[in-house]
Amino acid sequence: MKKIFQSEWISRSVDALLPVFATLAALLVGAIMLLLLKVNPIEAYAALWDGAFGSSNAVAETLVKATPLLLVALGICIAFRGNVINIGGEGQMVVGALLATWIGLTFTNSPGWLIIVLALFAGFLGGAVWGGIPGVLKAYFNVNEILSTVMMNAIAIQLMNFLLRGPMIDPAQADLASKIPQTARLLDIFQLPRLAPTRLHLGALVAVVLAVLVYILLWRTTLGYRIRAVGQNPHASRYAGINVPRHMVMALLFAGAFAGLAGAVQVYGVNYRMITDGSASGFTGSAGFNGIVAALFGQLHPIWSIPASILFGALLVGANKMQRVVQVPSALVIALNGLVVVFVVSSEIWRRYRQRRRQVTVRDEESPPGADQPEVQKVEARQ
Repeated sequence: MKKIFQSEWISRSVDALLPVFATLAALLVGAIMLLLLKVNPIEAYAALWDGAFGSSNAVAETLVKATPLLLVALGICIAFRGNVINIGGEGQMVVGALLATWIGLTFTNSPGWLIIVLALFAGFLGGAVWGGIPGVLKAYFNVNEILSTVMMNAIAIQLMNFLLRGPMIDPAQADLASKIPQTARLLDIFQLPRLAPTRLHLGALVAVVLAVLVYILLWRTTLGYRIRAVGQNPHASRYAGINVPRHMVMALLFAGAFAGLAGAVQVYGVNYRMITDGSASGFTGSAGFNGIVAALFGQLHPIWSIPASILFGALLVGANKMQRVVQVPSALVIALNGLVVVFVVSSEIWRRYRQRRRQVTVRDEESPPGADQPEVQKVEARQ
């Protein structure tokens, strides 16, 4: 028995480190690509580190970039624990930001603190609605949530392009021939307070607090327990009296809500207006997708998603300086980030495979031959 526990402990430790190994492997492949471009990888990665953590301003920029990643990752943790997949973070961020921006531009005579609270809540609510629609389609009409969330992204982008070129366009731009698709700038009193003489804003602290609250929600409340139970085995959950469709909807609703909040925080903490280049990434910086990777890197745990988001924020910020210092093409920076995503996602698949193997091995070593058939069925059912 002791041997089993020791080997299981080692195996679980390896699983926990798999994302780290995956990131190192991705950086190794990136080093080979740098060598092919006749660039010293050590010099390039030193520039990346310096760009992300070399000064207090660099650290602040890393945390600013990590904030929307963490908020999206928190929603992804809830969705994946409920066994539903949310690919619609980009669209949910856009919808949340649109609602938050509309509040800031409409109620200009209200106190700043009140508008900030209302705007963040509106972003949370807007994202929840945008994420809840695929949830309802999935739970009650068996519509694949991957397809529906991707389609909702496309609808949100077109909605943003329409509003920022029409009803919500900056009045100063409306009279110009160029007509840059952007809203007017928010009043200074509506901007999120900064935590240091940098661009680091209160949204980063809010995201960390929410990470703790999401942990409490998932592991210390009845609602969280039911969401995780539905994710583990919907058939057993239904047999136990849990309303499975309702909790599927709740999981995607929460996922959308946190992405919508991320969009509102981007407007009130960083951009102070909405602007688009015709795509969602022009506003979100692809945080809706990168947040998924941050959540997977953090083992779908809200607390571990904090350092995971900081890591990916550092990669994004540091890569810009690496590009300037060693003069590598921007495509290489994008490819390097893509390598990290591919390797981390692959490590998650490998981790789940090892988890299934470990369950079967423990069962074989603990159960006498011929007496384990019911347990095999339980293990297979959990898979």
